[in-house]
Amino acid sequence: MVIGMQGKERIYVCHTYYHVYVTFLKELNLPRNKRGQATLVLSSLSIDFENLKERVEATGLFAEVLEFDEKREDFFPELAKYRKDKGNPFFNLLSRIKFTRRYAKLEEPYIPVNFKEYDDIYVYCDSDPIGYYLNQNKIYYHALEDGLNCLKNFDAARYDNRGMFKLKAFLSSRLNLIFVQNGYGKYCLDMEVNDSSLIKYPCPKYIDEPRQALVDGLTEEDKELIMRAFIRDMDRLKEQLACIGENTDKILILTDPVCEFSVREQIFRDIIKRYEAEGTVFLKPHPRDGLDYRKLFSDYLQFDATIPMEMLNFFPVRFKKVVAVLTEIKAIRFADEMVRLGPDFLDAYEDPAIHRQNEQI
Repeated sequence: MVIGMQGKERIYVCHTYYHVYVTFLKELNLPRNKRGQATLVLSSLSIDFENLKERVEATGLFAEVLEFDEKREDFFPELAKYRKDKGNPFFNLLSRIKFTRRYAKLEEPYIPVNFKEYDDIYVYCDSDPIGYYLNQNKIYYHALEDGLNCLKNFDAARYDNRGMFKLKAFLSSRLNLIFVQNGYGKYCLDMEVNDSSLIKYPCPKYIDEPRQALVDGLTEEDKELIMRAFIRDMDRLKEQLACIGENTDKILILTDPVCEFSVREQIFRDIIKRYEAEGTVFLKPHPRDGLDYRKLFSDYLQFDATIPMEMLNFFPVRFKKVVAVLTEIKAIRFADEMVRLGPDFLDAYEDPAIHRQNEQI
């Protein structure tokens, strides 16, 4: 899709390691003569990418890798007044219109690149400030789902705008007066999702881009390139994999950034207690999980949190079972059995309203 000032081909705005992983999949599925031309932008809004920039640059897959000091709304104190409830839907709407315009303007000095120079812009999590900026500056872009099948479990656009959703979607998609994410922005061309059939409420802009098909398109050389970018210490990882052994049953537990730290620790202690009789337990912390598992769970082997768990598919390792709370595990090919405990399990640890958002739409 070519709209506006043409020049550079593609740019991706990523907020998590998973976003960067999917970007690698997309780029490596292009013809070889198309590779090495895109720009990768790493936003510090949600995660510390540490030295990922240097490792990605070393692969040569991108023309440039930029860092983006994206700012949350609470960085700008003057925005708080627009979030106060005026006690009247009309006046609240006026405040939201002002908020949308002002937020985009305040974010502008931190934008690291002239997006109008690119033919195609891909944005993961357009609910973040970048979505406001692009729409208010009338810059067309492609949205991508935040995580695998994430809209199946949490339709953020409808949850955040519950109550007169159709009106709010119209004000965003047609008039650009406010901004609604995930396919409802006026300048959002489309939104890539893994499987739209799983999403309860359809959006005309959803397009299916199955992630497994992208993985299947990789060569062994492509997988090596991805591992060079994401694995900080390959020797340590190989040592961990060698410790697993072929003749022992292995249980991998994927953590989730759910609940407050003290409750989260108890959750994963309970999960370990439930499954450790079945085999040797391994932990794979979520990249955005700030709990110190290496200190609190030092008795258990742990994989680097920054490695997308899907990359374990690239190694000759097999687990008897993978257990997660809310993480989608459909992409796993390295386990005999997969268990997603889901919201029913989490109900025992926190108010169900916190994690059952779709039921409140």
